[in-house]
Amino acid sequence: MKASELRGLTVADLVAKEKDLAEELFKLKFQHGIRPLENTAKLGQLKKHIARVKTVVGEKRKTEAAG
Repeated sequence: MKASELRGLTVADLVAKEKDLAEELFKLKFQHGIRPLENTAKLGQLKKHIARVKTVVGEKRKTEAAG
């Protein structure tokens, strides 16, 4: 998931995507607490995806407020 792909989405879509990613991260953390995950790098990837979504949401809200 690239930031350029995210910029084409609406703020509502981005907020929904952020919620889905956060839920998936929660589930993976829970599973990792019970037993080790096969691919622990997935946790870091999800955190980065969430950060990208939050960044794009902030950009869009800032541009909406400015003009």
